[in-house]
Amino acid sequence: MGGYILDLTIVAVLVVGITAVMGVLTNGIGEKFFGGKRKSEFVDQSERVQTGWKAVGGNKK
Repeated sequence: MGGYILDLTIVAVLVVGITAVMGVLTNGIGEKFFGGKRKSEFVDQSERVQTGWKAVGGNKK
């Protein structure tokens, strides 16, 4: 019974891990080849919204 649970856990971790890695890789490939001019649209919009904000956190030396 313990072996079955161990095998099930290993398979579950591999399925979730491989799915996550494939998602990241596919997204990166899609943005690189099919992104066109708008590939950084969301990053640019986020930077425009955050201009003028105070920096918080980190070490103040």
